[in-house]
Formats: sequence, structure tokens, C-alpha cells
Amino acid sequence: MARETSRDRRERVAAMQAEQKKAERRRLFVVIGACVAVLAIIAGAVTWAIVGEQNKKDEALAAISGDAAAASCDPVTNDPATGSSDHVGPGTNTPTLTKVDYATVPPSSGKHFVAPAVDSRRVYTTADRPAVETLVHNLEHGYTILWYDPSVEKEQASSFAALATRVNAMQEAGNKFLVAPWDTSRGAFPAGKKYALSHWGADVDQSTGKVSNQMGHRQLCGGLNTTVVEDFVKKFPWSSAPEPGAA
Repeated sequence: MARETSRDRRERVAAMQAEQKKAERRRLFVVIGACVAVLAIIAGAVTWAIVGEQNKKDEALAAISGDAAAASCDPVTNDPATGSSDHVGPGTNTPTLTKVDYATVPPSSGKHFVAPAVDSRRVYTTADRPAVETLVHNLEHGYTILWYDPSVEKEQASSFAALATRVNAMQEAGNKFLVAPWDTSRGAFPAGKKYALSHWGADVDQSTGKVSNQMGHRQLCGGLNTTVVEDFVKKFPWSSAPEPGAA
């Protein structure tokens, strides 16, 4: 057997090292390939979820975007507005006054609690709705509220969420559009009406801050319709309110 020379050993070691590097590269490519595959699966799942969620929103909006006449809406009312900056309840000079008797159902102005609802919620349920007196303060700050009869809450939950997202993106809404269940203990909607829009309107002199021409506005409907809501918000934008700059 021929004796292995130093050169032979170096060449053998180099060959072994080269083969080891090839094996390491193959393992690396396998790991990278597996990672890419996993990322592709995750990306696909996320995309599918996003597309699916958007499709659900589109379907929910489509369900309430038919002929506006089918919503059986009454003409918009113009109600005398009262109660600007008139705070009642805890933290005021009338702490025991915790319920206001409003002139209309639902109210479009009036006395109200000290603090409006300022959380990130845009759709409330019967389980978490703020007091009517709290939401009237929101009206004073330029909000439009879509009140609904509690009987339609489960049926329209997805439509309420999609509608709130769509309307709050409108320039005229300024992210001041809320959907809330009406407290039927405060009075019933007229027969056949399940929805009501309300807004507290006013003209404000930007140089002096003087408020004038206050007027409440309401529109009651038998059905829910996207166009009706958008038209109401366009007609009575967030900026037309006694205190539009407040949260």
C-alpha cells in the first residue's frame, strides 16, 4: 500500500471540507426554503382573512344599500334646540338630576351630563350603551347619532359596524358618527320606525365663538339605508354644532 504523503493528506482534508460545506449549503437551502414556505402560508392566510373580512363588510353594506325609498323614512324634522352648556347630574349644581325628560324621541338637543362618551367605540350595544344624557352631550359636540330599536341589534350588528366605518371616514362626519340602541323606557319610536338619526345643529362665529341659530334635526326610518345616513350627515356635518371643536 502506498504511503500517504503530506500532499495527499491536504488534498483529502480539502475534499472533506468541500463536501462538508456543500452539505451545509444544502441544509441551509432546505431551511430557507421551509421558512419561505411557512411565510408564504402565513401571508396567504392573512391575505385570505383580510379579503374575507372586507367581503363581509361589503356584504353587510350591500344589504343596506338598496333603494332609499324602501327605508320608509319620514322627512327631516327641525326641532327647537335648548340646553346648550346646561350640565346636570353628578359634578354639577344639580347632582341628583340624573334623568332628563326630553321633548323629542330621540332627543336632538337638551340638558346633558358633564362628560360625553369619548372612548374609541363607534357602535354600542344594549349591554354597554352610555346614558342618553351622555350621548346628548356628544350631539352638542357635533356628533350624529344613529339610534336603533333594540329589537334589531343582533340582525344588524355586522351592518352597524360596516356602516360606522364607512360614515366616520366621510369628511362631513369627522369621525363623529355613533350607532347606539335607543332606551325604550324613555319613550317608543313611532309605529313602524326602527331607526332614528339626530344631530344638534348651530352656526358658530369663528372669530367670537358666538353660537346662533341652534336647531335640532331628526329623521326616523323604518329600515336601515346607507344613502339615507350619508345624506343626513352631509346635510348636517360635524362642524354645524354648538361646540364642534370639542372631543
